[in-house]
Amino acid sequence: MRDRKESTPSRMAAVWVRCGPAALVLCAALVPLAAPSISSYIFYLMFWITMASAFNIIFGLTGYLPFGYVAFYGVGAYVTAVMWSRLGVPIPLSILSGGVLGVALSLLFAPTLRIRGIYFAIVNFSCAMALRILVANLPEAWTGGSLGISLSAIYNPNASFYTMMALMVLTIWTVGRVSGSRLGIALRCIREDPEAAQVLGVDVVRSRLKAWILAALFPSLAGGVEAWYTAIIDPDSSFNLLITTKTIVYAMFGGLGTVMGPVIGAVSLYALDDLIWGKFPMLNLLILGLLIVLLVLFLPRGIVGTVTRRHASLRAVIR
Repeated sequence: MRDRKESTPSRMAAVWVRCGPAALVLCAALVPLAAPSISSYIFYLMFWITMASAFNIIFGLTGYLPFGYVAFYGVGAYVTAVMWSRLGVPIPLSILSGGVLGVALSLLFAPTLRIRGIYFAIVNFSCAMALRILVANLPEAWTGGSLGISLSAIYNPNASFYTMMALMVLTIWTVGRVSGSRLGIALRCIREDPEAAQVLGVDVVRSRLKAWILAALFPSLAGGVEAWYTAIIDPDSSFNLLITTKTIVYAMFGGLGTVMGPVIGAVSLYALDDLIWGKFPMLNLLILGLLIVLLVLFLPRGIVGTVTRRHASLRAVIR
């Protein structure tokens, strides 16, 4: 009888993991047609799912905390805008160019992976701030100066909406593939003890570089798609540290190191964040800070980590 009771939630969870995401994507795909008034909400929900899931690769699986994670988003947004507005490159190729430059930036920052812990976080944060200053001081003819760049001529909310949806699905699929692969096992070994992983034959340098490149690619593409959706960018919004903060909180709330954790965290907290912004705009940062404190104290493993710890039978279906 006990085994039967324990198998029921496992079976339900398995059904959700297989069918739930597909059902949600299908419902979201109909939003611009059936309920255009909430399409902006769904767009940014998909954006945060993408950001949190990609962040999970480098922090949740590998153990490196990049405080300057917004740099990839900002580079993707600016490269997309510059390629289209200054060079006349079609917007799809401009977005892909933003992804390529984001990967190039990750390779430029790759030497910082030699350090770990708070030192890596501080160095990464400093690199992001230096990049922000550099972009703000580039010739106005290219980056638009403090006013930024307008993309109103190609404003297309429906096309950018479905592009973000495709990017979100690709990001979650990639995290799932990496998590269950030999690379995922290697990254978890690096997270726990890099020296021991090296002794066991794990190529630490190559494995963490692969994770770093993947973690940079998706926010760079997301930055380009988001720039297309809003049709305007500027240095302050493109390199806003609040983007890094929310990405970290959303991923932690759902559960780092799991595939569905960042998705659940983004869905849960973005709804709360949207409510707070609507009702108490001046208290948003205060409440966000309190959430971080409560999260660390009471849910250090996140929602998925806490649930699977109490119900071991769910670990096989909720990763």
